[in-house]
Amino acid sequence: MKYAVTAATGNFGKLAVSYLAKLVDQKEIVIVARDQQKAEKLFPGFEIRVGNYDEEASITAALEGINRVLFISSQPGGAVERKVQHEHVVSALKANHVDFVAYTSFAQAQTSKSELAQDHKATEEMIAKADIAHSFLRNNWYLENETGFFQSGQQAHKAIYWANNCAGWALEREYSEAAARVLTSENPNEIYEFAGPATTYSALGEGLNQALTVKSEISQVTKDEYIADLEDKGLDHPTAALYASFQDPIDNGSLNENTTDLASVLGRPLTDLSEGIKEILK
Repeated sequence: MKYAVTAATGNFGKLAVSYLAKLVDQKEIVIVARDQQKAEKLFPGFEIRVGNYDEEASITAALEGINRVLFISSQPGGAVERKVQHEHVVSALKANHVDFVAYTSFAQAQTSKSELAQDHKATEEMIAKADIAHSFLRNNWYLENETGFFQSGQQAHKAIYWANNCAGWALEREYSEAAARVLTSENPNEIYEFAGPATTYSALGEGLNQALTVKSEISQVTKDEYIADLEDKGLDHPTAALYASFQDPIDNGSLNENTTDLASVLGRPLTDLSEGIKEILK
């Protein structure tokens, strides 16, 4: 059996490989990355193959002889559109007759109103149309996404947010471990809605204060006030607006879901929010 992890040098990929290596023999794992030298430094002793999502021929060659693939979605904003990159990967999966693919998608991708979901929705549809056995790992929000919020509370003793509604925060390592477990599962589900418990920013702030030795002031502001605060801290307006937009999926309800899939796949309760925050702030 040959397992491949694509985009393996990113943080999610590094974590997923570390967990996969605990489940199968290292000799069965193939690292697929754009930068061979970086991959060799990160994964000594592993088989490394160069595979670039931008080039269909490159990723097709990288997946030759592979049975199961953890297809980690790319980041938007590259020279080649993410949807096109993903088309290249799906074509490579099909060309190599890959038995199974686990794809890192977005919460409720097929029905989400978030713009962030659209490329994931299209990729899920491409995989299904290609008739490849698959699991869609619909990841909610990483707790690490809120590092700035946590650091503000820790350092300035004041942390602000603007979004209403909930997100299913959990540690990135928990999502990546679950991905490795699904990849090696004998009878995986077609869809996993991976998330922590639906939680408000206010409750996240309570978790932050539980994690801190000195309590922080947690307060909600308007989106405009949030942007103005970032500008006061030195960001230009476009950058501040971009940072503020990261809370859009929470505010519009795209991340408000109740599911136990993540804990079920891990076979244990998820890390408590305050403990997760402590881990991030170390």
